[in-house]
Amino acid sequence: MTWIGWTAVAVGALVVGLAVGFFVARAWFKRYLEKNPPVNENMIREMMRQMGRTPSERQVKQILNSMNQHK
Repeated sequence: MTWIGWTAVAVGALVVGLAVGFFVARAWFKRYLEKNPPVNENMIREMMRQMGRTPSERQVKQILNSMNQHK
């Protein structure tokens, strides 16, 4: 093979590797989000109810803002 052939093989391998890597990372991230969903307002309200508290909207917003600041 000439250098043009080797270059074509290298570029082809790079494209295939990028495509495979994209789909593997996408599948992994979907599985991760199914196991660990992001925290939302309803989850915070339910957690506070389980602790025996009735949360106000202000308390829920404070907790969400606090969590978003520490990401």
